[in-house]
Amino acid sequence: MNLGFVAQSGWGKGYHAQSWMESNASEYEALVVLDYCAEYRGLVKSGVADHWIIGKLEAQMSVNDWMKVLQANPQIVLERHKSEIGTEQWREIATRIASALRRLDRDQLVVVDEAHFVAPQREKLPKPIKELATTGRGAGTSTMWVTQRTAEIDKTILTQCQARMVGGFDGGEIGPLSSSIEYPAELHNPAADPEPSRIPDELLPSGRKRPTSLQKHKNDAGQTVGSEWIYSDDDGNRRRVDTGTVSMKSNHYGSEGNDLEPPEYA
Repeated sequence: MNLGFVAQSGWGKGYHAQSWMESNASEYEALVVLDYCAEYRGLVKSGVADHWIIGKLEAQMSVNDWMKVLQANPQIVLERHKSEIGTEQWREIATRIASALRRLDRDQLVVVDEAHFVAPQREKLPKPIKELATTGRGAGTSTMWVTQRTAEIDKTILTQCQARMVGGFDGGEIGPLSSSIEYPAELHNPAADPEPSRIPDELLPSGRKRPTSLQKHKNDAGQTVGSEWIYSDDDGNRRRVDTGTVSMKSNHYGSEGNDLEPPEYA
């Protein structure tokens, strides 16, 4: 399965995505996370994955070098060294890593965080990245493409996703994903409030009648404690979920493959 994981900044996207990584890690022979913003160290601290910081030295590594690293460390978070590796260099490194991943014969879950930097719409999509998104499933690879910039990521990536986890977007602008959903896109605009009669029953909020659109939940101190999302896939499955009910062991630190199973929602 290829999963598009999208929401505006501040919607709790990294936390929710990490819960999917944690719950699926044991179902695959390998988990590889391309961590642009150093958000997923919680997976390392909880023992789910090993850790590798990519700096100037790692930037010189070849595809064969990366194959050796990935074989020796099946579950690994590859974190970009922020002060040493810029966006363009990160894309080049990610392309070599994608080439290495494509050569490994195994069931693997590959997560590309801030995917609009790895596969930007304004640049030609590198062949290894395209192959990861378009033919990875048949080779035993599932992918998660995590982004808040649907207009900036290459449209090939999102249109190749068989499943979507979509959160809130101010103005309801979900870009290329709008053609893949079969319910009112207004649901993704927190300021909207479409009539309940226009919304499939399984996508209506629980515990309240209005607003019907996706919302973030905050505690008395003003801290976000959960956010609402809609999952849908090409098999016709649809459901509304709330990250406030996610059960996750690892902590999140902000700044034809197997199916992806959702985390447990209470």
